[in-house]
Amino acid sequence: MSFFDVARELLFAFGQNTIIFAATLVGAIPLGFIIMFGSTSRWKPIRAVVKTIVWVIRGTPLMLQLFIVQFGPGIMFNIPMRQRMVSTLIAFIINYAAYFSEIFRGGLESIPRGQYEAGQVLGMTGRQIFSKIVLFQVIKRITAPMGNEIITLIKDTSLARTIAVVEILRTAEIYSAKGYIGPLFYTAVYFLVFVGVLTVIFNKLEKKMDYYSG
Repeated sequence: MSFFDVARELLFAFGQNTIIFAATLVGAIPLGFIIMFGSTSRWKPIRAVVKTIVWVIRGTPLMLQLFIVQFGPGIMFNIPMRQRMVSTLIAFIINYAAYFSEIFRGGLESIPRGQYEAGQVLGMTGRQIFSKIVLFQVIKRITAPMGNEIITLIKDTSLARTIAVVEILRTAEIYSAKGYIGPLFYTAVYFLVFVGVLTVIFNKLEKKMDYYSG
């Protein structure tokens, strides 16, 4: 098999990683906001339940969560999960939503209470205070930690191979079992390039959000 054939197969497999990456972001960010509002709710029962769920999700490995989503329904309810990609997306979205919710919560709680009071003195509504005073400060403060989590996400997509999703690392492992070492290095290059692009994007975003400098 030629270099181009191997590279083409690896690129196709990396498309699976990219799908997991993109779908997780699309699902986990809004779910993270919902969880954040639950963990900061004034109702103690809701707050306690949501914080416990977040604690469990953050305290257990993503790989274990993949196994539970894939095999749990079949073991407990005799309803096997036949779509392994669906199991992967469910586990990834829930896992990263829990992490994102804590980042959102930390950013929101870092805004001094005095800024809310100042907005009220100016006659602004709660919605105006949030959209015109608080929101952009929160975005600025969470840009760096969100960037770190998102970069981690692209590398974590390789965990999908543990439930037999044919992503790039699983494809490279298949080739390495046949005596080909090159695909492992190609895989490293794919991840390095993707992470490099994300790093550049987030560095530029952080500079753009640094509107207090100077």
